[in-house]
Amino acid sequence: MRSDVVDDMRAYYAQRAAYYERVYLKPERQADLRVMEAGMAAPFSGRRVLEIACGTGWWTPHGARDCESWLATDLNPETMALAREKPMPAGKVRFATVDAYTLHGLPGETFDAAFAGCWWSHVPLQRLSGWLDLLHSRLEAGARVVFLDNRYVQTSSTPLSRRDPDGNTYQCRTLDDGSVHEVLKNFPTREEAFAALGPRAEDARWADHRHYWQLSYRLR
Repeated sequence: MRSDVVDDMRAYYAQRAAYYERVYLKPERQADLRVMEAGMAAPFSGRRVLEIACGTGWWTPHGARDCESWLATDLNPETMALAREKPMPAGKVRFATVDAYTLHGLPGETFDAAFAGCWWSHVPLQRLSGWLDLLHSRLEAGARVVFLDNRYVQTSSTPLSRRDPDGNTYQCRTLDDGSVHEVLKNFPTREEAFAALGPRAEDARWADHRHYWQLSYRLR
């Protein structure tokens, strides 16, 4: 994976921050979103949660409703500034600037839950296993982990532009200023995701919605 692909994605999301949430306004995705939002809080009830790549914080207030504490992290100050402006459960949510690929900047605490929304799809396949190991190294045994991300739906998703030798797929996305950015965006199947987790995951569960998938498990 060329480092410039990852850097380009980082720059892309910084430039898109002000209008990123348009993607959540697509009419065809509303039913899925309401179902997922309604179920977000239960897995994290009473837990100390680490959120990876919180972006503009769309999912944060839903997930943090019943938690003990929630640390929302992101590398881009442009997106996290928008997340900080959202109404959050009182006294529960903190923010920190953290690189998801290294977790540098993460306070030296451990967590008993983790969440990432629309992040798995941006991790290069050849780095996924190592990244999961890194995430799990900051979690306690028995931690509850939840991922959600996009399914590829031809009538709603940006078309795929290419596939690289490692199997990663890409989309070419155009911003409001007319600039075109190549974004790594993978769409795993249930079997591929479970294979990536391997034996580290207990009670792994996968749910398919029309436009999204959800994966939850307990860390051994």
